[in-house]
Order: sequence, then C-alpha cells, then structure tokens
Amino acid sequence: MSAVGRHSEPALVQGGQWLTRRDCKRVLVIAHTVVYAQRLKHAFSLLAADFRVQVVFTVAPHPFGEGVARYLRRAGITVIAWEDALRNRFDLALAAGSLGIEKVRAPVIRLSHGAGHNKVLREPADPAEAARRPPGMLSRRHLMHDGRVVPAAVGLSHERYLADLARSCPEALSVATVVGDPGYDRIVANMPRREHYRRMLGVADGQQLLLVTSTWGPSSAFGRFDVLLPQLLGRLPERRYRIAVLIHPNVWAGHGYWQVHGWLADCRKHGAVVLPPETDWEALLISADAIIGDHGSLTAYGALTGAPILLTHSPERTVAENSPAALISAAAPVLSPSRPLEEQLRYAADAYREEQYAAVAALLSSVPGQFHRRMRALMYRLLDLGEPAFAAPVPPVPAPPALDRAGEGEWGVSA
Repeated sequence: MSAVGRHSEPALVQGGQWLTRRDCKRVLVIAHTVVYAQRLKHAFSLLAADFRVQVVFTVAPHPFGEGVARYLRRAGITVIAWEDALRNRFDLALAAGSLGIEKVRAPVIRLSHGAGHNKVLREPADPAEAARRPPGMLSRRHLMHDGRVVPAAVGLSHERYLADLARSCPEALSVATVVGDPGYDRIVANMPRREHYRRMLGVADGQQLLLVTSTWGPSSAFGRFDVLLPQLLGRLPERRYRIAVLIHPNVWAGHGYWQVHGWLADCRKHGAVVLPPETDWEALLISADAIIGDHGSLTAYGALTGAPILLTHSPERTVAENSPAALISAAAPVLSPSRPLEEQLRYAADAYREEQYAAVAALLSSVPGQFHRRMRALMYRLLDLGEPAFAAPVPPVPAPPALDRAGEGEWGVSA
C-alpha cells in the first residue's frame, strides 16, 4: 500500500516535526458529549492564550456522543480520533465523564458536568436506598478502575461533596479539590447585562420571556411534552410572551436530531422557538422572566436569576436527597395542565420567596466567583508550569442569537 493510503496520525499527536511551535505541554480534552464539551470549555479556554500549551481535542465513545464532533468543529476545533489519542502521551487531560478515561496516558482532571449532583446513580426498588446512593461522579464505579483511582484530580463545586465522597469512595479524597461552579459564576457576573441579552434575543419592551427547559430521561419534562406544551403554551397571549424551548442535548443525541425536531415542529404553532441543542444557555437563563423546568441543571441555575420557576413535576425517586433539585421541588409550585398558564405564571411570581431560591443557589458553589482562578491554578499545578502573570476573570457570556433566527432550516423538518 502506498504511503498516502496508509493510516497516519495527525500532526497534533506526532512528535512535533510537522508543527511550527514545538516543545509545548500537551493537554487532551476528552469530549464525550455536547454537554461535557460545553462544561469543559470553561476549563480549556483558560489555556487558550498560553504559547507554552497545545490543547488537543478528541471525542471518546459514549451513548450520547452524537453531535459532539460537529459542535467542536463548528467552534473551529480540530478533533483527533480517539484511537490516536490513546496511542499518545499527554501532560494533562480534562474530562467531564468517566467512560474510557482509564485508558488515557495522562493525569486526568475529572469535572462534574451539571449543577451539583441532582440525580442518583441508579434507581433501586427501595426509595430510601436511592436517596443514599451517590451521584455519578462521586461513585466508586466512576472513579476507580482495577482497584485504583483513575483521576489525578477530582474537581468539586462545593465543599459538602467532600463528605459525600468520604462515604462513597474514600480512596479519591486525596485527589479531590473544590474548584467551584463555572455556570454559577458566569450567570452571577453577567446578570448586569440582562437587558443587552434581551435585546439580542429580540424580546420587545413589555414582553415576557418564558424559558421552557427539560433534562433527559424517562422522568424528564420531555417525556410529557406531547401533552404539556399544546395544552399550556397555546393559551398564552403571543403579543405579551416570547417562548423559548431548550431540550437537553442527550435527548437529541439519543433519539436523533431529525426525530426530535420533528416531534417539536408544532411548537412554533403555539408561539414557541425550539433552540438547537448546542445553544449557550446562560444568556437565556439571565434573560428569562419565568422558567418552566424539571429536575435538570438549568432549573437549578435558574434559581440564581430571580425568575420564578414552575416545575413540570417532582420525580422524588430519581432526585438526590438535599440536592439543588430537591430544594427547588420544595420551593417552586408545580404546573397543572388543567389551569391557564398565564394564571399559573402570576401565581409563581406572587409565591416567589427570595430566601428559598437563595438556599438553592448556596448548594451550587461553596466558593462563588472563584472557579476560573481555582481551575487555572489546578491545571497549571499538574502541568508543572507557572501560571500566567494576570488574573483569570469570569468571562462575559456571549450574546445569544435572535429567537426569530434560532434553528432556522435545521434538520430538514418544516416548522
């Protein structure tokens, strides 16, 4: 076979002979899913301007991996094959999932990918056992392989998870460190730009922006959307409300982009805009006047914004005890499909209690405003490099696209 026909590794993972800048520390970003890639962006962006560091991206196998390579490439990121990544050594790796990371030849920093730890690992028959069962990233199954702790560092959003980790996987305590939550920090820091984001979205003066969100799984709001949306959204006065629908990327990846878009095609008939799964969601939450959500992370982050929340339902058996989702279920009213939605939105606004939502926010991060500083310090420590001689501030949230243009022409389904 000719040299052209043989498989060859891309220049990014070869010895450096094809690269202009050589002898860089190499950091591997392991993007299993769109959600994980979105989370890791807050970490690897801290390395982007350092000429001493070369960041390399790969997509690891995952049941919900559909769309992640496209998401990265749309951001201008070159992606190397998972097999190429495993053949090479790196100075550091970043991951927000656990599948396959034991095979990576680098010290791995393992981050969470959501707001706290809302969901139990699995749902045993006994609800009491489910409440005691640790969430995913704190379990031995996700932290250990062949009797050893896989990550070189486990980044936690809140100090209270140290106690949870001591019970579920004490072997990992020595590598655990509290870094905070980037979603928390970005939302709080960018709340003063709320009116700017609303103008970019196309929300007119006097209009209310209603954000409808769903996580994934059988107990999510999406599981009832065929009943929920037509009965509720069709009753809102369109002139007074703009409605945006944001569905967890795992729903799109699990069922297929074309199918999910087809299922949601009628949303526009009820005045709603379905946002693409790759949408940066912080600006949407900051801009919202009200949020309809379930036990997913976006509902928890919504507690930071001052917007009243209406819950679609409260699946207690899948929600971790004392999690942000558990506190929201005790504070937010639950939707009733039999009552007019506008009436329920007014009720949620009247019933809003700042102290209850503040209690949810307090569970999201025990070091508010410090994620970027702490995360950068952790990465450079493991890279054995001195940090750049400037602060790592909380970056601005990108301006969102206008709702009227969101998702136009996508997936070949007419809206």
